[in-house]
Amino acid sequence: MDEKHKKATQILIIFASVDGMTQRICESIARVLQQDQSSVTLVSVDEYDAEIADFDKVLIASSIRYGKHHSKITTFIQDNATLLNAKKSAFISVNLVARKIEKRTADTNPYVIKFLKNISWKPARVAVFAGKLDYPHYGFWDRIMIQLIMRLTKGPTDPKTVIEYTDWDQVDAFARSFSEW
Repeated sequence: MDEKHKKATQILIIFASVDGMTQRICESIARVLQQDQSSVTLVSVDEYDAEIADFDKVLIASSIRYGKHHSKITTFIQDNATLLNAKKSAFISVNLVARKIEKRTADTNPYVIKFLKNISWKPARVAVFAGKLDYPHYGFWDRIMIQLIMRLTKGPTDPKTVIEYTDWDQVDAFARSFSEW
């Protein structure tokens, strides 16, 4: 079959995002994949109603809050582990620990290490991206808890702080690599 008539790769991106950063990262990845002539279905885990079997590749992304990936993503993964293990599949974790460059890999990010040990899905690729710290956006209790975590990890605690730590070049490089895979 020539390039002109080649079937587009069908890619499913499922995400869970608390404050919107994981969604933004997934939207950016989807744009890169679409430029490469892939057909991309981008959907929140809350709205997912497709069949994994209908896709060539699956990308699952989750934010972390209080040290845990989103519970609906964890449930989705456990419910679909057999299908996910049979597909070209990847996992993305978005967290503030990854604001430290040395914590941006599956082998160095403590949340990702723990998560992967506790699920039966074994994604072929894993990416870790830093998220956004946005104290003014958080509710009272979230702000207090995140400030406490930041104090413990030597991060910013000023309640006016808004810092986007995401390395968009890293996100684009992952998207290109995922597209070529």
